[in-house]
Amino acid sequence: MSRSMSTIRILMADDDPDDCMLTRDAFAEAHLINDISFVSNGQELLDYLRHEGTYATRDAPPRPSLILLDLNMPIKNGREALQEIKEDPQLRSIPVIILTTSQAEEEILRAYDLGASSFITKPVLFESMIEIVKSLGEYWFEIVELPTKAA
Repeated sequence: MSRSMSTIRILMADDDPDDCMLTRDAFAEAHLINDISFVSNGQELLDYLRHEGTYATRDAPPRPSLILLDLNMPIKNGREALQEIKEDPQLRSIPVIILTTSQAEEEILRAYDLGASSFITKPVLFESMIEIVKSLGEYWFEIVELPTKAA
């Protein structure tokens, strides 16, 4: 069931540039070869996925295999974006992993109710982030079969 790592496209929605850099570095340190792109809020995430706004070009970005989503972002937060993704027949098959600072039980329950595939609290230490990325890589890129296009 293993597939070429280069075919996995990750889209991370997070408004914190340091968290984005940390995640990119953790993927590199974990030796996972992936195409990772970043957007800074929920509206930009939806524009990217729907090829709207600044992403409405002939060279539209490719569909991600997996979305890493922060809950607390400006303009449109992660909860709102997750709800719209899971209500859209063209997007709902994309797994969405919540990667956020929250540990609140109500946030975890709400994320799963909205259709999140996983909920991970952002670690403080870089080494912990590397371990999370390795686990993500093993599970999502080697074991699980991800959809390659809309249903």
